[in-house]
Amino acid sequence: MDLKGYQGYQGYKEQGINEMSQGELLLLLYDELVKRLVRAELALGKADYVLFEASVGRCLEIIRYLDDTLDMQYPISRNLNRLYDYFSFELNRVKAGRNKTELERVKTMVMELRDTFREANKNSEQELAAAAGQPAGTAEG
Repeated sequence: MDLKGYQGYQGYKEQGINEMSQGELLLLLYDELVKRLVRAELALGKADYVLFEASVGRCLEIIRYLDDTLDMQYPISRNLNRLYDYFSFELNRVKAGRNKTELERVKTMVMELRDTFREANKNSEQELAAAAGQPAGTAEG
């Protein structure tokens, strides 16, 4: 792909992200976090420690971003802050000790949290659509 084509793709990608709701952006981050955890797990199984460490490092960056964007005026944010601290602590331990069991445990917890947010986002969209008198799934964000 030439430079002009790449710039066009980047612009298209940014436009899509800019049009997403906060809930969709949160789910995108969680999907990327799960993807990186799976990648780390596979890399650890293949003893590809460079990819493993890069994947865990990216997970830590995503968790740090999620934590930094919390609005601490809400009680749920304080709970999520503690959970993100736990994830960071455990992933640093996983990275240092290459511990597959702990990696699987963190991955499971992250997937459950992502699924909870996905369900909450779906319910929120349905409520907004109902309030606007639109069929579910057609609400504009």
